[in-house]
Amino acid sequence: MIVAGTVQGVFAMYIKRSEGPSAVTLPDGTIMTRADLPDPNTSRWVASRKLAVVRAVATGLITREDALRRYALSDEEFEHWCNAATRFGKGALKVTATKKYRQL
Repeated sequence: MIVAGTVQGVFAMYIKRSEGPSAVTLPDGTIMTRADLPDPNTSRWVASRKLAVVRAVATGLITREDALRRYALSDEEFEHWCNAATRFGKGALKVTATKKYRQL
């Protein structure tokens, strides 16, 4: 996050450091950064965005609490995403597949 302000009468910009790592390596070898996360104002949750949040929490890029707060998710909703992604993969996070995978 870039923050602007005045320091001793001089306009300055600096980068505010976030907690946690700035990048993580996923099990498939790809690198995920905070820039890969969905916009906090996301209103259309497609499977790939849900999976990105689940992976970010699982690898420690962001905390679970941060994800819940940032994306206004309930604990139950996020837990469902995690379970579906772990058990069945990305396909289970699609809205059209929710009913199918809940029965298993």
